Amino acid sequence: MLKNSDLAFQLPLPGGAEVKVGVPTKVALMNKIITRLAEGEGFALATLNLDHVVKLRQPGPFREAYALQDMVVADGNPIVWLSRLANRPVELVPGSELINPLCDLAAANGWPVAFLGSTEETLATAGAELSRRYPGLEIAAQVAPPFGLDPEGEEAADLLRQIQVSGARLCFLALGAPKQEILAMRGRTLAPACGFVSIGAGLDFIAGTQARAPAWVRAIAMEWFWRMVGNPKRLARRYILCALTLPSLAWRVWRARGPASPS
Repeated sequence: MLKNSDLAFQLPLPGGAEVKVGVPTKVALMNKIITRLAEGEGFALATLNLDHVVKLRQPGPFREAYALQDMVVADGNPIVWLSRLANRPVELVPGSELINPLCDLAAANGWPVAFLGSTEETLATAGAELSRRYPGLEIAAQVAPPFGLDPEGEEAADLLRQIQVSGARLCFLALGAPKQEILAMRGRTLAPACGFVSIGAGLDFIAGTQARAPAWVRAIAMEWFWRMVGNPKRLARRYILCALTLPSLAWRVWRARGPASPS
């Protein structure tokens, strides 16, 4: 168990930039979310993995969106390993594993939720399953965006205004990076009382339209390989780039590491 939840992990990027994993444990994250929503405040939550780090190497809208996220957690095992190398250990908090506890929390507190992303079929199936699991859960909006949505365009702004009008206090963004992080950033202005949580394929896992790796595969940190074998055409290049990035990233973290965290 981590002893000091106030220490952030600063992950150095090329060019002198960095990304901060500022919420190192799931307990700390849930406490922050509860406080924000109880006080009527929204937030943007990003779930950092190595693919995001590859994308963040270049300046642009994605890096700008990440800098404006209110909370960032470690979604991938390489981020956890790098945090240990930096003497600032953080826990693994996958975005897809936040849906159930947050829906449970929303049902208990009467906070309506919204889904933005994926397809109408997936949203309907996932919504029905989550309503079954968490009686009292209010789903205020289910929005399947058109193919090729520009997250910086006016159409995306209209979708976020729908979330605002719906009264949702939590919105699960299931569009993948960088779209979901950019939408979360814009949502902080267009729907300021709503918490935007980037979850990738999380709703597809719940709906059964995508299969997540078995627990034993995740336990040995090989989910990436399981996913790549299942869809090599789409994912092989992504994971090759991640693998090529990791050695230089580890060296950069090692050089910048601080003293060990106090116990």
